[in-house]
Amino acid sequence: MFTGLIREIGKVKSYQNNILTIRSNHKAKLGDSIAINGVCLTVIKVNPDGFDLELADETRAVIDESKLSGEVHIEPAMQMHDRFEGHIVQGHIDCMGEIVEITKRQNGTDYIIKVDPKQIAYIIPKGSITIDGVSLTVNDVYEDRFRLTIIPHTLEHTLIGTYKKGTKVNIETDMFARYIEHILTHRAKNKKAMSWEEIDAITMSY
Repeated sequence: MFTGLIREIGKVKSYQNNILTIRSNHKAKLGDSIAINGVCLTVIKVNPDGFDLELADETRAVIDESKLSGEVHIEPAMQMHDRFEGHIVQGHIDCMGEIVEITKRQNGTDYIIKVDPKQIAYIIPKGSITIDGVSLTVNDVYEDRFRLTIIPHTLEHTLIGTYKKGTKVNIETDMFARYIEHILTHRAKNKKAMSWEEIDAITMSY
């Protein structure tokens, strides 16, 4: 599990077949889970200046592999004793988005990101979303896009400040929204009403 708070900007040394080699100051251990631009990957080799990670075919089918080059966001998996910040992030990319509009404001910058309309149900106004591994808050949601306002601190300490119109981004939508939609759809197909205990359990998840 992750929090969406970037710990370091790393550098991709190489990406061949399904092996990603990262230059990083983070002292990884074999088997560690590390999110690279929001994608949860497993360390398979530790190098003097970083580590190697392996990508599954399922992951490669979802993401745009151009995101595995140049500088990347790095977040090691959360430890049990860590302070919980950001929001609950699994490191499972749901879809790719595309930045279609950037507007500078007095105290931040608006980004409009276009996505597959099927994903809009899981993107909630004032809810959390992960963009390339960065925990952010959604302002507005439209039919096939949504708006974020990103503060200068985030732009300065992540790669988002370098993004332009047309930049592709990894998106992880709201985990609870996905869970609730799956439960309700399953119930509807089986024509079985939810019990009050199940409704309470979903409510308490928030």
